[in-house]
This record gives sequence, structure tokens and C-alpha cells, in this order.
Amino acid sequence: MSKNRNIAASMGLLSVAGLGLVGCNQPAAEQAAKKPNIVFIMSDDHAFQAISAYGHEGLNKTPNIDRIAKEGAIFNRAFVTNSICAPSRAVMLTGKHSFKNGKVDNVQPFDWNQNNFPKLLQQNGYQTALIGKIHLDGLPQGFDFSAVLPGQGHYYNPEFIINGEKQTIPGYVTDLTTEMSLKWLKERDPNKPFCLLYHQKAPHREWLPAERHYKEYTKMTFKEPETLFDDYEGRGRAAHEQEMNILKDQNWSGDSKVRPEVMDELGIPQTLTWDKAAFKSNLGRMDEKQRAAWDAVYDPIIDEFKKNYPNMSQEDLMHWRFQRYMQDYLGCIAAVDDGVGQMLDFLKENGLDENTIVVYTSDQGFYLGEHGWFDKRFMYEESFRMPLLIKYPKEIKPGTVIDELVQNIDFAPTFLDYAGVEIPADMQGVSMRKLMSKEASEWRDAIYYTYYEYPSIHMVKRHYGVRTDRYKLIHFYYDIDEWELYDLEKDPQEMKNVYDDPAYADVQKMMHTRLTELREKYGDSDANDQRFLKEYLDVVKQ
Repeated sequence: MSKNRNIAASMGLLSVAGLGLVGCNQPAAEQAAKKPNIVFIMSDDHAFQAISAYGHEGLNKTPNIDRIAKEGAIFNRAFVTNSICAPSRAVMLTGKHSFKNGKVDNVQPFDWNQNNFPKLLQQNGYQTALIGKIHLDGLPQGFDFSAVLPGQGHYYNPEFIINGEKQTIPGYVTDLTTEMSLKWLKERDPNKPFCLLYHQKAPHREWLPAERHYKEYTKMTFKEPETLFDDYEGRGRAAHEQEMNILKDQNWSGDSKVRPEVMDELGIPQTLTWDKAAFKSNLGRMDEKQRAAWDAVYDPIIDEFKKNYPNMSQEDLMHWRFQRYMQDYLGCIAAVDDGVGQMLDFLKENGLDENTIVVYTSDQGFYLGEHGWFDKRFMYEESFRMPLLIKYPKEIKPGTVIDELVQNIDFAPTFLDYAGVEIPADMQGVSMRKLMSKEASEWRDAIYYTYYEYPSIHMVKRHYGVRTDRYKLIHFYYDIDEWELYDLEKDPQEMKNVYDDPAYADVQKMMHTRLTELREKYGDSDANDQRFLKEYLDVVKQ
């Protein structure tokens, strides 16, 4: 049986060959009267810097994702409310800040019983599906069909939980997620509008590209960011005490793909207790053919490293680890971009593109060596800012550029607005519809951020803050009490904290006022911070 037939059988989908594909042979007037379809594509940890539509072709090329920007809108100031996987997805579903939907970190459970936008669309005649990564425990609610990865999922031969039943499907996870999504679109009810959440695991750590891409990307050399060797002078303890430095904190085996036996021969200790275990587990999922192809490419790279290691300085090692990181990270994105191309082609070929809203985003931003870092969590720009591209030919003109401040709380109300569904009063976001059609006369002038998962991996301290068009104010708390203020116009890389600079006294006062206003507006408080801290510590101590 072919892989596609295996997927079809696993999904339990009925053949609708006799019905034909949606959009075929339907009068234009009938199509125009229909509610818009929604294809919401979300990747995991995809930095905006790694999308060429944002002007970063020197680092990476994403021709298919770029098509969405060319045919629709690109957002230059889209941000998350909490830069970590599960909480970001909870915000996306509910349209509410983490402290309102209850999912403040990766530890606390998520309450699926609360409202989410797929539930509301489903109740209003939409056929809904969630395929890929959601990283929220429990059976997803609001979907006619779900095929989700357990937890973080695996790159090779992954398990999917398909309508509650766990099954292992052979293949590469990014391609499988795309194939399942396209198959669901082909076999859905053609008489209903649809909302498909097509969510990729990639490019989440530990970055295992598909064979067709690692053969290419491991030969490439990528430009280093200016701040790769940042010493954090001019910033507070939070920047100094993090544990997300590429050289010091990435796993040698799990992340850089140095074989465990080579680590032993060279006397390289594990970075984390699961360093070697991650390598063995991830590659151990491969079948014999997959592993042979992998070893044929990666073994020579690591053998060369083994030969050079005794003579490499710390600076040399940082250069080497950065390149290894980028080769695998960007190689994973290449498969995501392939899938976006397949999705856009399918919609066009089947007459669905004119009446379908297509969104590409990530659950948060990511560090690609800026400040020497990988991962996310901080309110600094690279992890705070997410990519966002949206096309909808009926209302969004090609090449639209949007510079207003938007956040992931805005997704849910936007989709409901387009679908003609009443937006619940407890949703804290705002529909971006008129922003994209250039009809909005007013928009927010500041956004609010929170981060809670500390002490934990990467040791990014608890903090909250406010960002305006030009300035950013951050408060780090719990085991420290420090404030940071940045002038993003003069210091876009956030290298100098000007909180105590007398020249910024008026700005500091203004930003404190804006922060107080936003905390009151959204319903956040110090009491919330203390409650979530206690709940978190109670769980991690168990």
C-alpha cells in the first residue's frame, strides 16, 4: 500500500470522488456569496529573519511563503503576547492573553472547554480541521477532524493522534502534515466553508531536515549576525544570566549532531542531561534507508570536526556551531516552504484561492545567533516579533504593507469577523480586517507582553512589558527587580538600556503610564504574577 493510501486509511476519510472538488463547475455568483474559507498555516519557532519576503534573502530564501506577501499583506510589526510554544497557541485559539486563558507556561494544563474561534466557526456552519502541531494536552475541541502530534512531535516516522487514536506514520513529519492537510481538503464536505489549521512542527529544535534538503543545506555557509559575540554590556542581569548561548548551551550531540562516541573521544561533556539521548532518540526513529542517507552526509562533517577540534579556539567553535545550527534550522524551513507551495497551488488549481484567506505565521520569533542566542522567551525583538503574511484576494490588495502593532490575540477576532460570526466580549484582540483593507482610521499605539516560565530551561527570567512604535519598557521580577528601557529608533538591536539615563526621564514616565494602562485594560496585576508563580513552583517541585 502506498504512503498516501496509508495516510488516507489512518485518517479514516471517506472518498468523495463522485462529488468533485470544491470550486469546480460552480457559478461565480455562487462562489462570491459563500463565506470565506480559512487556511491558517503556523510553523514553530520560524524567525521572521528566515523569511526572504522580510528582506533577508542573504540568509534564506522562502519563495512560496513570499507568494503570500506578494499576493496579499506583509506585517512588519506583528508580535506575540508570550513567546513560548503552548501559551502562544492558546492565545491564538482563544484571542485572550495567557493570564486570561490560563495557559501561562508549558507546564500548566490548557482548558479546552473554554471558547475558541474554531468552535465558534464550527457552530456557524464551518467544517474544521486541525492537522500537525498544537502542543496542548487533551483532545482538541472545535474540530470535525484532528490529527495532531503528541507534545513536540518527531521529525522522522512520527506518531499522530488522529481523532484521539495514536498512530505511527512512516515518512517526514513536514511532508506528512502537508499531505494530510491536502487530503482533508480534497475529501471534506464540499458544501460547507472550511477552516483548516495546518500547523507544522518545523523548524522546532532539534532540527532534522528532510534528506532532499540536508544534502543541500549542509554545503552552505551563512552570514553571521553582527551581535553573535555580544557581551551584554549595557544590559541587566537577565541578559547576562540566560542559558541560550549557541556555544555554551546548545547540545553538542542533539543539536549540532556530533555523534556521542565522538564527544567521548574528544572529552566533550554533555551540555544537558538529555544531550546524547536526544541524538539517539531522534535518529533511532529512522528506518535503515533513512539512517544510511543521513550518515552518508553527516558522518564526514563530524569526522572533519573531530580532526580539527583540538586546534579550535572558542571563537572557532562558535563559528562552527552557528553554521551547523543554521544549516539544519534553515534546512527544516525549506520543507515548510515546499508545503506552502503545494497548498497555494492546490487552492488555485481547484478554484478556491479567490475565496480563501491564507495566513502564514509562527507561534513566536526565534534567535538566529543575534546576541549569540538561539531559542526565544525574551521580550527583545527577535523572539517577540513573529512573521505574519495574509492573502485574501477579495479584500487585500497584492503588495499591502502593514506597519501597525498587531499581536496573536488578534487572530481569533479577525477570523470571526471575516466569517460574520459575533466576536465574544471576552476576546481581548481586535479584528485586523479593516487594517488589511486600509479602512481602519485608528489602531492601538502600544502592546503588552508577559513571560512566566522561570526557573526553567534557558533561564530567561520572568518579565512583562510594553512596546510602542518607538520605545520598549520591560520589568524583570521574581529573583530580581530590574527595569530596562530601549529606544528602538536609535538602538534597534537593543544593546543599551537607557532606563536610568536622565535624557529619557520623560520617556520612562510615559512608558510606565502606558504599562499601567495596559495592565488595567487587559486585567493583569502583580497578584496574577504571584499566583502563577506559586502554581508553577508547586508543579515543578513535584
